Amino acid sequence: MSETAHPVEPSTGEAPTLSIIIPAFNEEEAIGSTIRRCLDARGPICRQTPCRSVEVILISDGSTDRTEEIARQFEPELRVFAFPQNRGYGAAIKFGFEQARGSLVSFLDGDGTCDPLQFIPMIQKLLSTGADVCIGSRMGPHSEMPRIRRVGNRIFRTILNVLAGSKVSDTASGMRVIRRDSLDRLYPLPDGLHFTPAMSCRAIFDPELRIEEIEMSYKERVGRSKLSVIKDGARFLYTIGEIALLYQPLKCFGAAGLLLLLLAVAYGLGPVLHYLQFQNVPEDRIYRLLAVITFAVGGLMLISVGLLANRVVAFIHGFYRPEGRRFLTGKFAVVAIFCILAGVMINTKPLFQYIAERQIHEHWTRVALGAVLVLSGMQVFCYAVLERILDKLWEAQQIRARRNHKGEA
Repeated sequence: MSETAHPVEPSTGEAPTLSIIIPAFNEEEAIGSTIRRCLDARGPICRQTPCRSVEVILISDGSTDRTEEIARQFEPELRVFAFPQNRGYGAAIKFGFEQARGSLVSFLDGDGTCDPLQFIPMIQKLLSTGADVCIGSRMGPHSEMPRIRRVGNRIFRTILNVLAGSKVSDTASGMRVIRRDSLDRLYPLPDGLHFTPAMSCRAIFDPELRIEEIEMSYKERVGRSKLSVIKDGARFLYTIGEIALLYQPLKCFGAAGLLLLLLAVAYGLGPVLHYLQFQNVPEDRIYRLLAVITFAVGGLMLISVGLLANRVVAFIHGFYRPEGRRFLTGKFAVVAIFCILAGVMINTKPLFQYIAERQIHEHWTRVALGAVLVLSGMQVFCYAVLERILDKLWEAQQIRARRNHKGEA
């Protein structure tokens, strides 16, 4: 381990330390060079950043070739751990985090694609901006990333940036620096190759975390890639969707709900125009109107579920803020009650007809309209009530927190 005096990090008052983790699975062709470059980078890192020390850790993830044997040749400068069986890329990195001693933890792939000296600008960016995670972007003009992986990366980053409103260019980069005290907010993370996009997703979606990136050089890997474009690409997409639901469910439910409402409008426009012109709806349009009702009620349901899920997520993650929403919640309740009453009033006459004569003389469209209003009003009213319950739970939580604080004082 290299030791060099250096100015302290302003935010903590102490000079940071860095741990470099190298996950490796059957990388005998490149691992020796990767280790040597990491060890040689310790001095420049300590001279050009506030880091006072750098350690390098290698995790052999069940390698069946000479990866572990080659790595052992660098001990004791290198700390080596070996899994008896392959547990996954993410599992190896997480184990490395557990063994690391640094206040900053980092990792890079063992395939020779990344230059360890790139940790210097990454550390500088992380410390100067106060970020929790700094990523090395492989999407610049000097990258030798294969074309198919570059295209896949662009697709993933576009989806994620649209959902999260971010501007990260490389969500799956295998080289990054993280503050150790930010790891708890980033967990849980998967064991497989979708570890890196999962980390990016959590850092992007969590408002308590800040993610930065720098452009870095990227070389063509030595040896055969372990990444399956189709299989791992599907995992990446699943991960993005799953974490988006965990942090901003409204964007997922809301988009689907809005699509259904637009379908309801488009599909129902013809019957409405016909009714305005001829004051009737042909009987053969009944199935079309049933579809319109399904789209409309389903769209409203998805949007209300998304709104409520957003509030629940904010409550759980600690960024719930009821201020300014109680007035809106009250308005929702008023609108809901109005819709329910309007639906009941529209169907009062058909209801009395059925009670008195066991048949209804009104046109079926009147009954359908009343049903839509009642169902929609009930959904909105339930949303307003549940949001009010969350407000009360938040108030109770704040009272308990203040009492505990006074008790500790």
